[in-house]
Amino acid sequence: MAETDRAGSSVLRNKRDATRYQILVQIAERQPAVSQQEIADAIGITAQAVSDYLQGLVEEGYVEKGGRGRYEVSKEGVDWLISRTDELREFTSHVAEDVIGQVDIETAIATAGIEEGGSVTLSMGEGVLRATPGASGGATAVAVTSAEEGGDVGITDFEGVLDYELGEVTIVSIPKVIDGGSAVADPETLGGYAAGHDLVAAAGT
Repeated sequence: MAETDRAGSSVLRNKRDATRYQILVQIAERQPAVSQQEIADAIGITAQAVSDYLQGLVEEGYVEKGGRGRYEVSKEGVDWLISRTDELREFTSHVAEDVIGQVDIETAIATAGIEEGGSVTLSMGEGVLRATPGASGGATAVAVTSAEEGGDVGITDFEGVLDYELGEVTIVSIPKVIDGGSAVADPETLGGYAAGHDLVAAAGT
């Protein structure tokens, strides 16, 4: 699917197409005897709106009108429904696999070579989440990427409880530049904090 289509099919982007899609589905389910009021109730619009849409669908050749209250989806209408349904299916598949799937993926450091799809045991070491091949520990997961020793590995399907030692994090806020910035910060205080911690990280400039 083209990248521009990843925002969703026209059924999702265009309210008119979305309504036409729903009406065609309702007609296909009820044909040939179609109650405009039932369609209106099913999709949450007025019967007059359904009537207006039906007139347009008939004029475009997507719906064939018989006697009073008798409508059927034409071959052109079926083709249009199929094309939009295929777009929706691709989009929902993208959401399920590429978007939602990423929500449950974390990153760990591989302690040895790991193959995609293999089970791993999780542990904490020096404040870093680590993954070891094999499901032999209290906390396990499944690798979604391959990795060499020391490399990043994506993991998901977590089970168990991860054992780790509690530690402390100290956050020091430097004054904003409009308040003097680092020039007004006390270097001895900052040096004292740095000396008392194993790891030091800086954010910003």
